[in-house]
Amino acid sequence: MRQLPSVSLDEAREIIAAGENKAREVGQPANIAVVDAGGNLVAHARMDGAWIGSIDISINKAFTARAFDTQTGDLADNAQPGSQFFGIHVSNRGRVMVFAGGIPLQRDGQVVGAVGVSGGTGEQDQAIAEAAVAAFRPEG
Repeated sequence: MRQLPSVSLDEAREIIAAGENKAREVGQPANIAVVDAGGNLVAHARMDGAWIGSIDISINKAFTARAFDTQTGDLADNAQPGSQFFGIHVSNRGRVMVFAGGIPLQRDGQVVGAVGVSGGTGEQDQAIAEAAVAAFRPEG
């Protein structure tokens, strides 16, 4: 059986730690999730004070970024009424998130997982997600 390259638990922990640092810097507790190449949860952290309603959103943002290999914020424009992906948010049993905070993780040009952040504004979630991704060392 062939195994896909994927983000490891140790890498997920480093990614989450970097996201937590950025969340503290912007003053917004967040939920931060990392999924593997198959879109399955590897690790999740809910910072003290982060909304419990954002747990699923962070996990689903990570899933969406991996399922479509794109940033979730980039899906937003194409998911509007009259656009090519209108209604995409109800696909995959409603797991698709079409707002900022989900970013794929790449190694050697291949998506190996994704990070999802939820708890603040779209701008805050995106900034936290970008900081988390920056901690990913794609050389494995």
